Amino acid sequence: MKTTDQVALNDWYAIATASEVTSKPLRTKLLGQAIEYALGEGGEPMVREVLDDGFGPPLPVKVRYGCLFTTLGTPTKDIVHIEEAEEDDRRFVLCGWVTMRASGLRVVENFLDMAHFPFVHTNILGAEPHTEVPSYLSEIRRDVDEVWATNCTFFQSRIAATESAGDFVHLTYRVPSPYVVMLYRVCPTSPNRLDAIALFIQPMEEGLCRAQPVMYLVDSVSSHKALLNFEQVIFLQDRIIVENQRPLLLPLEPRAEIPTRADSSSIAYRRWIKEKGLRYGTTAGGH
Repeated sequence: MKTTDQVALNDWYAIATASEVTSKPLRTKLLGQAIEYALGEGGEPMVREVLDDGFGPPLPVKVRYGCLFTTLGTPTKDIVHIEEAEEDDRRFVLCGWVTMRASGLRVVENFLDMAHFPFVHTNILGAEPHTEVPSYLSEIRRDVDEVWATNCTFFQSRIAATESAGDFVHLTYRVPSPYVVMLYRVCPTSPNRLDAIALFIQPMEEGLCRAQPVMYLVDSVSSHKALLNFEQVIFLQDRIIVENQRPLLLPLEPRAEIPTRADSSSIAYRRWIKEKGLRYGTTAGGH
C-alpha cells in the first residue's frame, strides 16, 4: 500500500539502471506502491503506477548519473547536483543494486558512520588499534536544505583501489535528500581533487530497500573490475550490519539509542528528518 507520507512522496528516487531499461516492462516497488518501467515506442523511458484494477497515470521520469529517477508526488527540489559528474576525465562506475531488509534511512546512517570502519571493513577502511573517530563538524545547511559533515579524518588501511598502504584520510559527507548520501574523499593519485561517491536508495517498503553506489573517480590506473570489486566488497559487508540492526526502522525519538561523539552526523541527520516531518522508514510510521 502506498504511503500517505507527503514528504516521502514529494522526492525523487532512483529506481533502475538506465542502460538496463528495455521495451520489456519490469515491475518494482516504491514507497509501498507497485510501479512499472520500460522504454516507450520512441525509445524514451516511461514509468507508471500499477494499481489493483490496472495501470495508473504515467509518472515523471528523469535520467541522471546512469540511473532512472521517478517520483510519486510533486518534488520541490531537483535531483542532487553532482558537479564531479560533469568532469570528462573522471571514471564513472555504477556499482550495481544491492537489496537490504532494512529502512533506507538506516542505510544512509550506516554510510555516515565512521566508527564501524575498523570492525566491519577490517584492513580496508580501518584497522585496530586506530578505532577513535576524531572530532568533526556536522551541520544542517539551511540555505541548501542539506546535511553536511566536514573536517572528518580517519585512519584507513586501504583508502582506494589504487592504494595498499594505510594513511589518515580526509572525508566529507553530504546528505542532499533523506534517501541520498554522498562521500567526498581526497584522491590519492591527485591530492588537489576529490573522488565523489553517491548512494542512491530506493525505499521499496518501510523495512525493505535497495541501493546503488555511483562513483566519479580520478583514477587512470585501476581496471573497471578492480574499482567495482573494491566498492562491492565494502557494500556487502555493510549489508550484514544494516540488516541486523533492530529495529529495522530508524528511531527518531531522543534517547531511543545512545549516541556518542562519533555519531554527530547521525544526530544532525535524524534532527533534519524530524524537522521535515518525514515518517516513512522511521519508527514513527509512514502511513
